[in-house]
Amino acid sequence: MSSDAPPAKTPVTLREVASAAGVSVATASKALNGQGRMTAETRERIRETAQRLGFRPNSLAQSLLRKRSFTVGLLTNDTYGRFSLPLMAGVSDALVDAGVSVFLCNVEDDQRLGQLHVEAMLDKRVDGIIATGKRIDRHLPVDLANLRIPVIYAFTQPDPDAIGFVSDDAGGARLAVEHFCALGRRRIAHVSGPASFAVVHERARAYREVLAEHGLPVAEPLLGHWSEAWGHEAVARLFDGKSGKAEKPDAVFCGNDQIARGVIDALREREVSVPGDVGVIGFDNWEIVAEATRPPLTSVDMNLSALGREAGLALLSLVGGQPAAPGIRKLPCRLVVRQSCGRPPGG
Repeated sequence: MSSDAPPAKTPVTLREVASAAGVSVATASKALNGQGRMTAETRERIRETAQRLGFRPNSLAQSLLRKRSFTVGLLTNDTYGRFSLPLMAGVSDALVDAGVSVFLCNVEDDQRLGQLHVEAMLDKRVDGIIATGKRIDRHLPVDLANLRIPVIYAFTQPDPDAIGFVSDDAGGARLAVEHFCALGRRRIAHVSGPASFAVVHERARAYREVLAEHGLPVAEPLLGHWSEAWGHEAVARLFDGKSGKAEKPDAVFCGNDQIARGVIDALREREVSVPGDVGVIGFDNWEIVAEATRPPLTSVDMNLSALGREAGLALLSLVGGQPAAPGIRKLPCRLVVRQSCGRPPGG
């Protein structure tokens, strides 16, 4: 039965108001909240634009803007930005419609530098802090407990009784191994990074579980380094009988994209077809590596931008006075299928 009711309208965002008025999001937010320094003409133009478009301010965002400084600090020790930059993009996306800016501070692995950055953030009256890093099983080298502002952790180990967001590494590994099974691969090897990383064990556990569920032989994962060189060495072990496996694998699930690229290069040197003879899947979906690999690499994406967005929304909620239960939230990964393994029938 059809309905003649018009479709529900999407609420007008602050970003749309700012664009129509020809100003920044932050300026539009300040004008609508009676704050900031600007001409009376600019303030009135923004207000008229908001009224014409039917903009209704978000009460939670307003409470944030009335109390604080329109800024959030992002602390990281991820020097190269491999994980922190996509996460920061998600945080910024979550906060832009509240007129809040995000600034990044790299604490490296220096406790003194980290403390200086935190003190500077407090001096600037940031609304809150998001802490992120280069691995989920290590604290940042800075004490963020008992600050007078909210702190959210994302892709780093949180303090007790804090809120943390991480990717579901075991779920991501399941996606990869299940994909190989759907392709009909039956001898699936796993090559990963150092045993000192918690994610290595999480992914290896999921790898073993999926193979057991499908009645496939479970090989002991090969653990080494997060490098292309280790990928080369692992292929030598797998194909020269040094791993203890009687049969050569027809698929290799790798702990990161650099290892996977090394595996593919080593297989090509042996004139082993990828994906014809051996399928390869990486982890991280580092596009600069995955897309430049030949053939382009299928990889598990940790959805870091979505993770950052959730962290930003959680921080906005805390600053707005809404309570949230402490604990770690795991966000799902996704599999980005390229040419290094192919799609299953009907996939």
